[in-house]
Amino acid sequence: MLLTNSRLTVPGVEQSAPPVAAPPPPLPLVREDPLLTPDPALAAQMRAGRVLLVDQVSGKLDNVEAIRTGMQCNPETREQVLRLAEQAYASAGMALDDATRTELLRQVVDEFCGFGPIQALLDDPSVSEIMVNGPQRVYVERKGKSLLTPVCFDDDAHVLKVIHRIIRPLGRRLDSKVPLVDARMPDGSRVNAVISPVAIDGPSLTIRKFGKGVLTAEDLVRFGTLSPAVSEFLKACVVARLNIIVSGGTGSGKTTLLNVLSGFIPNDERIVTIEDAAELRLNQEHVVRLETQKPDITGEGEVTIRDLVRNALRMRPERIVVGECRGGETLDMLQAMNTGHDGSLTTLHANTPRDAISRVETMALMGGIDFPIKVVREQLASAVQLIVQQARLRDGSRKITYITELAGMEGDRIVLQELFRFNEEGMDANGKVKGTLRPSGLRPSFMTKLDNAGFKLPPELFIPTGQNGAGHGGGLRR
Repeated sequence: MLLTNSRLTVPGVEQSAPPVAAPPPPLPLVREDPLLTPDPALAAQMRAGRVLLVDQVSGKLDNVEAIRTGMQCNPETREQVLRLAEQAYASAGMALDDATRTELLRQVVDEFCGFGPIQALLDDPSVSEIMVNGPQRVYVERKGKSLLTPVCFDDDAHVLKVIHRIIRPLGRRLDSKVPLVDARMPDGSRVNAVISPVAIDGPSLTIRKFGKGVLTAEDLVRFGTLSPAVSEFLKACVVARLNIIVSGGTGSGKTTLLNVLSGFIPNDERIVTIEDAAELRLNQEHVVRLETQKPDITGEGEVTIRDLVRNALRMRPERIVVGECRGGETLDMLQAMNTGHDGSLTTLHANTPRDAISRVETMALMGGIDFPIKVVREQLASAVQLIVQQARLRDGSRKITYITELAGMEGDRIVLQELFRFNEEGMDANGKVKGTLRPSGLRPSFMTKLDNAGFKLPPELFIPTGQNGAGHGGGLRR
């Protein structure tokens, strides 16, 4: 007789396999809206139950530390955690209804194979940003509005545990010597974390979620960000290789609009995209995507936006798309635009087109070359043809508020010519801002360039509504 795997076996006699516990059924894909405020007594009971079950499951798991730090988690591990959680629930003698029990088990699994309390927010497609201001203050952005959620962590240590679970698989470090981290998650979402001593009131975590689908110009028209005619006008400007700056405040939708404009670039052109954290998703075939690199723990290995812009000029680009200019790379961009790399696109932070001009001047002067301000302005006026201003309005909606042409210089000042402006007309019954992106009545000076690219713009496109019965609803012919 042989002893194999702790079972008594007899040679030549077929043995039946040991009974195998059936795997637990998967948790439902749909969960209750995490922004709904639960009953306080039930919430306290759920929190206590989660802590109890997590503790019991931890005592029965192999490699529990590797699992809880995010270095080892797969479908088999998730199934094992769920099975142990169900066993712990049964032995604890809890009496919860089916829906509450399912949610409790899900929260336990999220503690091991997810991102703890915020996993429900990450799973919610209507949530675009998650902002953790400490254990008890978790905010989200939903439909353009910031909302305080009922989601809570146990304490600062719990927040830190989730932060480390996020960043460790990314190879990033966060401690008292490196208290800041900015990284891109595998799904493309951007994560920023700040801890003590920089964060005075405790650890802070911000996640800007990466949308599942790529928004198109048609989507922006449907959302009211712009009109069909203006969408076609911007398409003509991109195809005709105008250099365009998308300007706006934080969260105004600059990157989304930049992605839409980049989508107008013809498929046969070579595009180099440059970003801090890769967010652009272009459908063209001939695309090279570049992303900055943070320095390692010794302070070496950093690759900046400016490094990438300079390198991109050696890659034979037909279009350069920079996710955001924020420093000395702006000067390199202007010089590239003035030396044959027309049709380039970028974004920057500014509240108006005139503010965008001032911001470009300031950032260009950060390039380390002691140019007189007039020289910088001349470079800017000859390099950039169009500023598209984006804003998030008080109802949370994103709108293009200005489309402005850079029309040359008058003395030491850059001349801005407003082509379109969003005119607000109050609020509707649903609390939504009413308004229209209207033409100013001025025709752009680059009309010949659009004509040469094969676009024929009807005169009524630039006639304000009410004059000659036209407005900006005229179509665009090509």
